[in-house]
Amino acid sequence: MAVLCVDIGDNFGENRPLDEGQIRKLSVNGIHLVDRIDSNPAFVTELANVGCITWPQRQYIVDLVSSRDKNEKLLEFLTRRSAADLQNFIKIISKYQAHLVQFLVTNGGEIYICEFMLAFVCDIFF
Repeated sequence: MAVLCVDIGDNFGENRPLDEGQIRKLSVNGIHLVDRIDSNPAFVTELANVGCITWPQRQYIVDLVSSRDKNEKLLEFLTRRSAADLQNFIKIISKYQAHLVQFLVTNGGEIYICEFMLAFVCDIFF
């Protein structure tokens, strides 16, 4: 039996696959993003223009009817892309929907959960 270990390290530069932390952020926070991203044709087209998704992926997303389906597919496509593509996605979404950036840059949603709980507690006391 032979085992092949490959260290992609710096060889791929920014084209390296997403690491476990980035995939975890998309996975954990995806439940919040699916209902919040406005994946209108202009937004999805800009993602294709900068290379976050391919043009066939863009067309597939635009052709879907429900926003939830569009967003689920968009997040699925992003999970399979490179770290650089995810960073470009964050840049684009910060231009159009800046309030969603927190779901992509926090540690697995813990900040979101804490903010929600604090807001809830404040409402009780005031």
